[in-house]
Amino acid sequence: MVYLTRLEHFNAAHKLYNPKWSKEQNEAVFGVCANDNWHGHNYDLYVTIKGDPHPDTGFLFDVKELSKLIKIYVIDYLDHKNLNLDVPFMDGKMCSTENLAIAIWNELAAHLPDSVKLHCVKLYETQRIYVEYFG
Repeated sequence: MVYLTRLEHFNAAHKLYNPKWSKEQNEAVFGVCANDNWHGHNYDLYVTIKGDPHPDTGFLFDVKELSKLIKIYVIDYLDHKNLNLDVPFMDGKMCSTENLAIAIWNELAAHLPDSVKLHCVKLYETQRIYVEYFG
C-alpha cells in the first residue's frame, strides 16, 4: 500500500456561534471566534490517498488530476468565501475545523476513482492547530 499526499491552500472566513445559545454563552465558549464581524484563516489542506501503483505508470494516481479534483470539489467552494454563508456543504453545520475536515472528506470521497481510497484529510487552521480525519 502506497500513500500519496497533495497539499492545497485556501483562505476563508467563519464564525463559531451556536444560534441556540445566548450571545454571552457563545462568547464564553468560543471567545473571539464568536465575533459578530467574523474572522478568517489561511488554511492548508493535506489530502492523502492510498492504493497500489499502476503497473504501467508506477503512479498511485496522477497528482495533477488529484489537484484538479480537490480544486473543483473543494477549493472552488471554499476559497475566499464565508464558510457560514457561502458554502453549500457546510449549510446547517457548526463551521469548526473539525466539521470542515469531515465535509471535505465527504465531498472528495465520492469523486475519487475506485483504484484509490481516501486515507486522510488533514486541515491546518493555523500553524499550531490542525485536525485529521480518517473517515
